[in-house]
Amino acid sequence: MTSWLNYFGWHRRDSVRSNRIPIATLIMLGLIILTGGLVAVWFSGNGTLYHLFAELQAMQNHPPMWLQVPMVMGEYLLTPTVTLLAISLLIMRVSPIPRTWSRAVVVGILLMLVIRYLLWRSLTTLNVSDPLNGVFSIGLFILEIFLLLTNIIQLFLMLRVKDRSLEANRLAIDVIEGRFTPSVDILIPTYNEPAYILKRTIVGCQALEYVNKKIYLLDDTRREEIRQLADELKCEYIARLNNHHAKAGNLNNALTHTQGELIVVFDADFIPTKNFLLRTLGFFQDPTVALVQTPQSYYNADPIARNLGLDNIITPEEEVFYRQIEPIKDGAGSVVCSGTSFVVRRSALEDAGGFVTESLSEDYFTGIKLSARGYRLVYLNEKLSAGLAAENIAAYATQRLRWARGTLQAFFIDSNPLTIRGLKPIQRLAHLEGLLHWFTCIPRVVFLLMPLAYSGLGVIPIRASFQEMLYFFLPYYLVQLTVFSWLNYRSRSALLSDIYSLVLAFPLVLTVFQVMLSPFSKGFNVTAKGTASDHFSFNWKLALPLVLLFIPNAINLWHILGTCLIQVQMHASEPAIIQHFKGLGIGWIWSAYNLLIMSITLLILLDAPKCDRYEWFDLRRLVRLTANGQIFWGVTTFISEVGVHIEMTQGELPVIIPGEVLPVTLKILEDNLRLQGQITQMDLSGEFPSVQIHFDKLELAQHRCLVEMLFCRPGQWKRPCAPGELKSLFLLFGILLKPRILFDRDRAIDFVKVSKG
Repeated sequence: MTSWLNYFGWHRRDSVRSNRIPIATLIMLGLIILTGGLVAVWFSGNGTLYHLFAELQAMQNHPPMWLQVPMVMGEYLLTPTVTLLAISLLIMRVSPIPRTWSRAVVVGILLMLVIRYLLWRSLTTLNVSDPLNGVFSIGLFILEIFLLLTNIIQLFLMLRVKDRSLEANRLAIDVIEGRFTPSVDILIPTYNEPAYILKRTIVGCQALEYVNKKIYLLDDTRREEIRQLADELKCEYIARLNNHHAKAGNLNNALTHTQGELIVVFDADFIPTKNFLLRTLGFFQDPTVALVQTPQSYYNADPIARNLGLDNIITPEEEVFYRQIEPIKDGAGSVVCSGTSFVVRRSALEDAGGFVTESLSEDYFTGIKLSARGYRLVYLNEKLSAGLAAENIAAYATQRLRWARGTLQAFFIDSNPLTIRGLKPIQRLAHLEGLLHWFTCIPRVVFLLMPLAYSGLGVIPIRASFQEMLYFFLPYYLVQLTVFSWLNYRSRSALLSDIYSLVLAFPLVLTVFQVMLSPFSKGFNVTAKGTASDHFSFNWKLALPLVLLFIPNAINLWHILGTCLIQVQMHASEPAIIQHFKGLGIGWIWSAYNLLIMSITLLILLDAPKCDRYEWFDLRRLVRLTANGQIFWGVTTFISEVGVHIEMTQGELPVIIPGEVLPVTLKILEDNLRLQGQITQMDLSGEFPSVQIHFDKLELAQHRCLVEMLFCRPGQWKRPCAPGELKSLFLLFGILLKPRILFDRDRAIDFVKVSKG
């Protein structure tokens, strides 16, 4: 009865929400109007404002002595950079993985450099000699301050990072030995996902090493084939009459039909490893723990890595969040519930009113409400499940924009982490950093546009000589670049991070403004899964703004370089020209970098073919083949749910007549799995002959064994390390010189056709 009252209460709160005055929107519009008014007054020649900026310009022309390049330094201008780099490299060598002491020293160095950089930028480099230069210069500086603010918050929170693996080891003993065995309901919400994806998820959940569990398939599309799938696999099936509140409503409906003490949620495509419950349940022996979140991993390459042809080289995007950000949040007591692969206490969830329905990000705000009620949220940084990443750039964009829209709705709902009662200041600070993250797309777009002001409008937003850049900017930039990957546990290089941020920068800017003006104008868009394509396709919708910017940036670079050369040759000794050249030098470097990043991003928007819906895993297993009464031995190289590729190590292979297939019986010895199939291809060109086998229709017991072998082995999802900055740069130049569409096209298409086999 209580659950149904809560259900109707959620509907009531939604109606109140729609009539609420959007304070966040009013604040944003007020800031825009105020800024526009000040700019208009400045351009109109108002005496007070004009004289104020004239005095500011005089200060910029005569900065304090301690913010000037020491004359005695001369050829030793690189000394600060070399010294700080040496200290940073030594610390990383002594402590390859960030520890409490090493992280504190590096964070201290970075904070010192940030303050030094801000003082230099604010007191010597601004150009407010006239309104046009002043608007661009101050605007750019404000955006830099915004980015630095988010970085400072993150650096501060890094000092509180926690690792709970040892705690999990201790607490898991009671679960393994049967002293703590709460009842567990596993909920799998689904909306239009193909049956073959759901089947392996259910099979994976049934393989969990824990007895007191019950599995529920929550079908929000009421499909007969899914009901039959649940009957076949002997799991519970729940459907409802409507789709109110999308996934959150689906989960809340399931709460009224289940009774387990703990609730586990897996998205329709996520498959747990067998030890998922053994590693997570122990934390709930503490009655204050309401939720345990684990990382999201993906068993297929994200579309950015795949489209660049770097599937096994660069790490997936989610690695940064789950390897760096979530441990930071855990240290601040503000773990982000990410919608799948988590365990929650039923009593705590009911106390918080169920899953939040006010926003598209029901998971995030449910976690906030639990924290506000005084419960603890825990993050266990172990890969205990894996799912399907977005399979093309369009799906990737749909997913990320939904996350942005849902998170930013925080400003308009009761579960706003900045205002909800019950959170500690450190928790609010951690959530503030997460909210500010989505606004960083605005500076990213402005940084693309800013170099055009150099030649297009004759604007110099940053006044700095080469010596000043070496002395003030270079230490800050290089030290930050050097320790960036170390601080995020080798999950992403700074260069690759910049590219990932640019892919969706323009649509994210539109989304941010749409949410701030009309936060609930769009509903829940499900990310398409299980798609396939046999050709290259270009996403013009995402590419158009980049294409429109690429051409003027290229012209701008040519113009700036030409201007620099002419002015240096004709007026090399004139002070005014030297001051102008100080700004142009930064302009051409900036334009060149933008062109490099935009070129790579445009290649990312070219989706590579993916003909096979099934993923192929690089897995070595000893196998015995029987064909035509003969026995052959080999080792698997790639395995999927529909076939296998084997290198033969013993036995003379039979001849396959072109156009025919050869029936074969296959036994994978380590897993005692016997399968029937057909040899569809044979290759005798390598060191060992190889065969491609397509499986016959699998029986349920065979499919279970295969799924457990491919997806459910404890510890199988590893943590790859991202390439360093220099290697990332070489990789990007290599991609530009040898794009996949021209040099890898045939191989990409042939591979997926063979895989489809």
